[in-house]
Amino acid sequence: MVTDNSSKAETGQLTDSAAEIYEKFFVPALFGEWAPRLCDATGISTGGSLLDVACGTGVVAREAKSRVGGSGAVTGLDRNNGMLDVAASLAPDIIWQSGVAEELPFEDGMFDAVTCQFGLMFFDDRKKALIEMWRVLRPGGRLVVATWDTLAHTPGYDAMAELLDRLFGAEIAAALKAPFILGDPDTLMTIFTDAGISDPVIKTRPGLAHFPGIEGWVYTDIKGWTLSESIDETQYQRLLAEAKKHLARFTTAEGSVEFSSPAHIVIAEKRG
Repeated sequence: MVTDNSSKAETGQLTDSAAEIYEKFFVPALFGEWAPRLCDATGISTGGSLLDVACGTGVVAREAKSRVGGSGAVTGLDRNNGMLDVAASLAPDIIWQSGVAEELPFEDGMFDAVTCQFGLMFFDDRKKALIEMWRVLRPGGRLVVATWDTLAHTPGYDAMAELLDRLFGAEIAAALKAPFILGDPDTLMTIFTDAGISDPVIKTRPGLAHFPGIEGWVYTDIKGWTLSESIDETQYQRLLAEAKKHLARFTTAEGSVEFSSPAHIVIAEKRG
C-alpha cells in the first residue's frame, strides 16, 4: 500500500533500518567520492575544527577527522537520530550532535570550516540554515556546500523517477526527485546571496554513481531512502521486475550499474 510520503521526501528523514542501509549501500554508491572533494575545498588540516551539517551517517565527518588528527575536532550534526546512531558506531572519536541547521547549538565563529553535503535541499528554511552556518564559521574560514545537479543531468535517476511515476504515481516519484531540486545554479546562488554570504563560487564537478547491479540499485533507492515505508513488498517486486527491463541500458558488460551523477560545490570564504 502506498502511504503519504511527502513530508519525509521533503526533509530526507529515514527510519533507523533505512539509515543502516544508507551507510552500507548509498555511501559507496553515491556519496563516498564527494567527501574528499568537500574536505579539499575547505582547506582543513591538522589541528583544525570542522562542523558537518546534515552529517547523515558521517562520511564527510570521518574524512575530515582523518585530516585534522587527534589535535583537531570534528562535529557532525543531524536531525535524524537513526543516522547519528550509525555514525557514532562507526566513529566514536567524532562529536555527534542532534539538532537542526536552522538553529545551530554553537557559538559564533566556533569552527575553522563548515560543510554540508547534499543536505541543503531538505532544510525547512534554507536561507536561515545558511545564515546559521555562516555565523558559526570563524573569519577566514570556509563554508563548503554540495548539492546535486539537475535530474536531467543525472540520467539514471531521471529514468528511475519516470518509472516510479508510471508505476505508482507522482507523489512516490517526488521522493526520488527531491534531492535534485537545487540543481539549477542560478537558484542555488540566489539562496546564498539572500543569506548575505559574500562571493560564493559554484563549481560543477562530474560524478559517477555505481551500484553492483539493477537489484542493488533498486534495493538501495527504496529500502535506504524515504520510500522504505511507502512501497510494500508486492509493489517492490513489481518495480524490480520493471527496472530489469526498462533500466537495463545503465548496466555495464559486467552487470554493474553506472551513470553520470554530477554535483555543484559552493565555496565561500568568510572575510574578517
